[in-house]
Amino acid sequence: MTDKIRLGDIEIAVTRKAIKNVHLSVHPPAGHITLVAPTGTRLEVARAYAISKLGWIRDQQAKLLAQARETPRQFIERESHYLWGRRYLLSVIVKDAKPAVTRDHRRITLTVRPDSTVAKREKVIEEWHRALLHEAVPSLIRKWEVKLGVKVSGYFLQRMKTKWGGCNHRAGNIRLNTELVKKPKDLLEYVIVHEMAHLIEPTHSDRFTVIIEEHYPSWREARAELNELPLAAEAWKE
Repeated sequence: MTDKIRLGDIEIAVTRKAIKNVHLSVHPPAGHITLVAPTGTRLEVARAYAISKLGWIRDQQAKLLAQARETPRQFIERESHYLWGRRYLLSVIVKDAKPAVTRDHRRITLTVRPDSTVAKREKVIEEWHRALLHEAVPSLIRKWEVKLGVKVSGYFLQRMKTKWGGCNHRAGNIRLNTELVKKPKDLLEYVIVHEMAHLIEPTHSDRFTVIIEEHYPSWREARAELNELPLAAEAWKE
């Protein structure tokens, strides 16, 4: 059974499940809100919790409304690009030199040869993205190997259309979507934890949920944020 809480112009769907903590989520694309509370939680208690989070709810809804789906990039001057959850403007330098990418606090600078095509520019940026992920991923894997008590035999970076990650339980390796480089680093960490948890429990069983709840309590919020615009031409699937 689903109850409704109304706070002014905000409506929240409330459900109760056999969980320990309250989970509040703002969902794309329109910003509808759900609150999942432990079994037996009174509606007045859920309302009080929602009121305490009202500022956060409005911030999340505003962010969804302000963002738009990412259109295909042309890799031209002053085009918007995202890196680790931040928006940068692209600066393109054309000269007869080895292609390269650098960034400062506001801009990503792409250096390309005079005859470079859109495809070539995209490839240079993608290789840079992979290099950044290779810098970030190993330390996160090591951190969670200790916490989860598992061993990752290897990881692979891959551009995927329908998933943020994958796990080969038998081989002991995980796959990560290269698009994660555009998301905040805590979401990269969530996907790594999610896939490493599959080394313990291969399916999305109740046991798997217990593992995730214990080690990454805010996983529902992280999953919802992964589906937020502007990056998601495809929705997150587990």
